Parts: sequence; C-alpha cells; structure tokens
Amino acid sequence: MRLRLPARTATLTFKSACFIAVMCCSLAAVLGALVHVEVTRQTVASAREKALGKLQDVTLAYEAGEALPPDAGLDPVGLPPELRALALGGHRGTVVAQYRGRPTMWAAAPADGRALAAAVDYGQSARTIRGLDNAIIGSSVLAIGGTLLVGAFAVTRVTRRLHQTAHVARRISGGDLDARVDDPRTRDVSRHQDEVATVASALDTMAGSLQSKLESERRFTADVAHELRTPLTGLQAASELLPESRPTELVRERVRTMRQLTEDLLEISRLDSGREVVESDLHQLARLARRVVRASGTDTEVVVVRDAHVETDRRRLERVLGNLVANAHHHGRAPVVVTVDGPVVSVRDHGDGFPEYLVSHGPQRFRSGGGAGHGLGLTIAAGQARVIGATLRFRRAEEGGGLAVLSLPGPSPEPAAGAAPTDAAAPPPGTARTP
Repeated sequence: MRLRLPARTATLTFKSACFIAVMCCSLAAVLGALVHVEVTRQTVASAREKALGKLQDVTLAYEAGEALPPDAGLDPVGLPPELRALALGGHRGTVVAQYRGRPTMWAAAPADGRALAAAVDYGQSARTIRGLDNAIIGSSVLAIGGTLLVGAFAVTRVTRRLHQTAHVARRISGGDLDARVDDPRTRDVSRHQDEVATVASALDTMAGSLQSKLESERRFTADVAHELRTPLTGLQAASELLPESRPTELVRERVRTMRQLTEDLLEISRLDSGREVVESDLHQLARLARRVVRASGTDTEVVVVRDAHVETDRRRLERVLGNLVANAHHHGRAPVVVTVDGPVVSVRDHGDGFPEYLVSHGPQRFRSGGGAGHGLGLTIAAGQARVIGATLRFRRAEEGGGLAVLSLPGPSPEPAAGAAPTDAAAPPPGTARTP
C-alpha cells in the first residue's frame, strides 16, 4: 500500500521550510563539529602539556630521592592498563580516564622497570567542552528557529502573491474577464520586478488581450445580426407576396430559418455581454415543464418524480428547457422524456448520445458531430442557465441516448397557506404525456 502524504506537504511553503531546516541543520552540524574538534584538541593539548610537566617534576623528585607529590607514584592505583603497558615498554604517554569518579589526565614514563605516573584533574576541561557543546546546540536551535521564521515570512509573502495570481486566473477561466492581479510592483516601470510580478503582469496582459478579442467578436456578431435583420424582414414581406406554390414554401421556410438564426445570434451576443437582468419569481417546476412541452408541439413525455417550487426567471428557464427538448427531437430519437426530480430537470432522448467533445467541454457554436449534434440551441441553453445560476451538464445515458441535466439553485420552501406560486396550481405529481 502506497503511503499518501498530507496535502500540505505539496505546498511551496512546506517544501521551503523543509529545505531551510535541512540546510540550517547541516550547516550547524558541520560548524559545530569543527568548533568541537578544534576546542577539544586545544583543551586536551593543554591538559596533556600540564600532565607531562607534572610528570617531569615527579621524575626529578624520584631521581633525587625526594618524596613524590600527591596523585603521583610508581604503579599508582587507578593507572590505566594501556598507559602502564606503554610505560613498561620504555615510552612516555598520556591518557584521559576516570579516577575516583572524576575525569583525570594521566601521564606515565618508565622508571627502574616500573611505571612512574602523575595525574592531573581534567574535570574543568571536560566541563568546558560540555559547556561548549551545549552552547553550540543551543545557538544552532535558536539560529534554525530564527531562520525558519524569517524564511517562512519571506516565502509566505511570495506564496500569497502566487495564490492571488492563481485565484485571478481561475476567475478569468470562469468568465470574469475583468479580473486582474494588479500587482503594485508592475505599476512602476522603473522598479525592478521579481518573477511573481512578471507572471502577474503577463496574466493581466493576457486577460486584457482576451477580453478585447472576445469583445470585438461579440460586437461583430451583434452588428452582423442587426444588419441582417432589415433585409430579412424585407425578404419575409416579399415572400408573403409570392403566389402559393412549393418553391414559395421553400423560400418562406429558409427565410424563417434565417430570421431565427439572426435572433439566436443576437441572444448569444446579449449573453456574452454579461449584462442580462434576471427577473426572479416563485414557480412550480412541474407545471412549467409541462407548459414548455406543450408549446414545443412535440410528442414528449413529462415524468414528475418529485415536484418543487423554485425561484427563477421563468422566461429564461422556459428558453433553456425549450431548446433542450428541440435539440433532443432534432438530433436525437424518440421517445424524449423530461423528468422533474426536485430542483433537477433532465431531458433524455434515445439517439446515439451526445458527442464526446460536448460532454467534455460543453456546447460550441455551429459545431455538430456524432448522432446528437447541436448548433446554437444548446449554446443559448447553457448561457441562459448560467444567467439564472443553474448548472447544465451533458452526458450519455447508461442505456443509450443523450441526457441533459439542469440543476437549479436549491428548492425554495413550499408556499405558506394562502400563498400561491406564479404559475397556476399543477396536477398532483405523476406521469403525464403531453403531445
């Protein structure tokens, strides 16, 4: 089983803190070891020099036949065996060992086949080394803690700016093209910019360019639609003057199609502008769905699993449902079923299902593919759904066919006694087929 680390371990702050801690610990360990070794070497050398000096005095006293000073003598008790063996071998030497519960520096030399030794107290030197080690550890901990605090503060300032940049990027991807990072470091061109400011400036520039291009595209679409309206109106009036015949019907049908396409383009242009006004009221969802199906003039089944009252813009919601039903009949196959389950309305056909690009990325204008394509209808439905705060998802039904699921903002409380929704009272929930 693979061990999963907590999510915070993936953050730049955590990684930076770990890096700083490791580097500080490594540096403190190296410097502490160097200082410890050097001070210990000097301390031991000083104690050895003192012990050898005392041994020299003891040797002179021994040769003169004088009494030996305390902590000195021939083969004294407590002399380390390795130092005794060194002296018996004809050499002088020193060693640190415990004597009477205290650290002691011994010095020994050969004398008449025996070991003449002298002891010097090493306790003060040992305490000095221990104190130095404690000071190294304490100062290292303080230095590491202080460095971590300063480093965390510096890294947090950078990550906060990165999070702000990422937040603005998400807002832009969500459609808010007015969002900008507006980093103060990018305002003064004479001021040197760091990498985060460079990224923020690039994001703001990209957002401005994208907004300009989309606004230009929206204006072009609106201008073209407006310009087409006048000649199409004249063309429709002229077609009404033609004698009744099959070619006349074809001309009128094409004119109606062109007028509908023009109106769709104008509607998309208004949706792209982001200035649509929502007129919300309380509506009974099942009743509204039945009315949309009746207005469509199609053989569509309405199934009410659970009715709900929702506060929404009726005209826009009817537009969404009407486009979904029309798309199901035009690009899918019968039977088409509209299901109301609380604040969720689904429209399902039994065709080949929505194409993969639509399921993954949503509707795209004038693009069609697979068994259930689409033109502007689903694009308008998705745009109107966003305006009323609903979520529109497209997927393939498990048993086959296309399934569009519209999730409205949570159900509103049932009307109090004596109050009535905007729509007339609906029949009890159940299943109904509306031709």
